[in-house]
Amino acid sequence: MATEQFVSRPYEDQELLSIDRLKRAVMNRIIERAEALMDEEFPLKDERLGQLFLEEWENAKIAVRNSPQAKDAYKKWLESKMTGLLDSQIKEDRDELNSMGVQEKSL
Repeated sequence: MATEQFVSRPYEDQELLSIDRLKRAVMNRIIERAEALMDEEFPLKDERLGQLFLEEWENAKIAVRNSPQAKDAYKKWLESKMTGLLDSQIKEDRDELNSMGVQEKSL
């Protein structure tokens, strides 16, 4: 098997905005990598194509995780999740909190 010298291009922010764009970007990078290998490995075996796919998909997920959009979206999701948990816990512990002087409204 040839030693691959091809390095995938970094993902651009706009490629990470939707599933369709992400799919297209991953596909383009896999094809670019396959074409770079074709001088040494032609035709590419299914196993090699599967390897290219898994490597590029991992690169894409890392790019998404590191994107500002993902961090903002996760923060919003986390705030929503924690708000629900806090509201539920406060409802459960309301009498106890009130007995210790915690007021319903800010002073």
